[in-house]
Amino acid sequence: MPTALPGADEPADTLTPSRVARLRSVSEVAIAPDGRHAAYTLSVPRQPGIDDDGEPWTELWVLTLSTGETRPFISGKVNVSKPCWTKDGKGIAFLAKRGDDKFKALYWIPIDGGEARKAAELPKTDVSDFSLAPDHPEVALIGTPPEEEARKKLKDKGFKQEIFEEDLRNARLWIARRFDTTKALPRSLELTGSVRAVQWSPAGGALAVAISPTATVDDGMVRQRVIVVDPATGATKATVDHAAKLGSITWSPDGSQLALRAGNHEHDPSDGRLMIVPATGGTPREASPGMEGDFEQVAWIDSDELLAVVSEGAISSFRRIRLLKEAPGRSGQETSSAAKRGHPILSSFSLSANGRVAALIGHAPTHPAELFTWTKGETTLVRRTDSNPDLANVRWSKQEVIHHRARDGLALEGILVRPRDTRAGDRVPLILAVHGGPESHVSDGWITSYSNPGQVAAARGFAVFYPNYRGSTGRGVSFSKLGQGDAAGKEFDDLVDAVDHLASIGLVDPKRVGITGGSYGGYATAWCSTRYSDRFAAGVMFVGISDKISKVGTTDIPDEEFLVHALKRPWDDWQFLLERSPIFHAGNCRTPLLILHGADDPRVHPGQSKEMYRHLKMRSQAPVRLVLYPGEGHGNRKAAARLDYHLRMLQWFEHYLQGPGGPMPAREFDYPLPPATTE
Repeated sequence: MPTALPGADEPADTLTPSRVARLRSVSEVAIAPDGRHAAYTLSVPRQPGIDDDGEPWTELWVLTLSTGETRPFISGKVNVSKPCWTKDGKGIAFLAKRGDDKFKALYWIPIDGGEARKAAELPKTDVSDFSLAPDHPEVALIGTPPEEEARKKLKDKGFKQEIFEEDLRNARLWIARRFDTTKALPRSLELTGSVRAVQWSPAGGALAVAISPTATVDDGMVRQRVIVVDPATGATKATVDHAAKLGSITWSPDGSQLALRAGNHEHDPSDGRLMIVPATGGTPREASPGMEGDFEQVAWIDSDELLAVVSEGAISSFRRIRLLKEAPGRSGQETSSAAKRGHPILSSFSLSANGRVAALIGHAPTHPAELFTWTKGETTLVRRTDSNPDLANVRWSKQEVIHHRARDGLALEGILVRPRDTRAGDRVPLILAVHGGPESHVSDGWITSYSNPGQVAAARGFAVFYPNYRGSTGRGVSFSKLGQGDAAGKEFDDLVDAVDHLASIGLVDPKRVGITGGSYGGYATAWCSTRYSDRFAAGVMFVGISDKISKVGTTDIPDEEFLVHALKRPWDDWQFLLERSPIFHAGNCRTPLLILHGADDPRVHPGQSKEMYRHLKMRSQAPVRLVLYPGEGHGNRKAAARLDYHLRMLQWFEHYLQGPGGPMPAREFDYPLPPATTE
């Protein structure tokens, strides 16, 4: 079994599954209004064999920009989220469940020292999001109403039946006073639908609210709408006329405009467009039409200017966007670089009140997400945290952006991690790691995780390639729509073309090619292991699709799939979807396939993996193994399940691409856990 024990037995210069399982990363950031401090959350994985199994802990840390000092404010076995500074900069508000709390509440901790205090809570339910009023002590809280007492009593008597999708309760919006000593209950605003997000206007007299018809995931993805409401009465003051995916809402400093990160129409697969609309409502205008990139986050500097993190293919940029009045022959914006393009790959940021200092989250080929800062006039970002200092000892494999063309001439790119130790002229085994979505993309940053082989596999002699096939994001609307209505067509032909390119440059052995991916990447793995089985010597399929017809009937996002992927319903063309299903080609399979799936996945039902397994067992002679993870959904979140997945993936590829092949490797193995201790 290809494992390395943690601790002293691990090679200091090599990334292993155990080390990946211990990696920390910065997850959220909020800069103080005066730009002197930055609060951030640090994701700290639990350690298999040491901690109780579960999802990572999330700690609250604070950086002092003038000294570079970072210190933990709330650490240990905690889960802190959504840090936000009060307007006076004297404290940090955040969500957490602390002490005897049964539900997540809003807390506040002073920047100059002292214990965290509970600022507001909802009766018998979690606070899921909040927004502080800028000029008075009120706060808007989002939460799902608790189950009715009568229903709870029936459950206690054994009546635990669930009425599918009818038992969902819409999230509601409440107004509460921070540190209210009268213990008055929060005031509920009567809004129709399920509240998804809220932002209090800088002027204080309005709330921008994202709301969907119901609490279903599908409605949240494709039917969110933006309204402006009166926080005193809940009355709707304005409605934004926009029907597309919605990512975020941001007020201009004077409260006159809203910036939406959203799709530009209902068939746009991404929420990566910058849309501007007056706070009085109406139809938004796109600030950067035709831009070949995606906005990841935006923040206003003043009423005419914004800063933005933009994905541009495999890299990212930090841009200044100046809005212009519409005029004949003139575009609606001017852009300029606020910092050098390239590394780090940026994901989000927070801007000081005067727009002169920003705290950003970024990652690079040699480290996961860390905290960076930017100062106006500077073109270089300054790294401020080092959450995994032992990575300094790692001998990294070369990582680079590779450009090539598809068989129809389309320009494509992807990220290649070359094997760490090879001799000139050697052809090496390849792992093709396919991203999901397909409305997603891989950037030239940190691309190693429990489910992505990256640097771990490269240290073991593999080349690893992450293709940004047609339909990926980061290259504008047109590119992201190239795969629509053609599932497993040209989009997956691009994968084979990428393999051919890497073989043509003399790097990989075309007879030793493996493929892996999750979700839509799992669909690609299943497709290439059946329809293109002669091209792939091993596959590892994760939460993937095998039957396009039954997928529609069992997923929680059937309308999202229709609007931005399929463009037609199954009954419009049953035969087409059948022939684009990997199970249709199962009899062609000669590729050893490892299938892994969360047993409680609502997005791609585990029945998809069971169908794939059963069809291969009946119609193919290829080795196949199915591993289910109880309690996991669309991706593993708990420490033990992540480590198990990582080890099995490597074991499968080493056995079939580097080893003897033939019968499957052992299904049980020794985990790299710390030795048992006696007291």
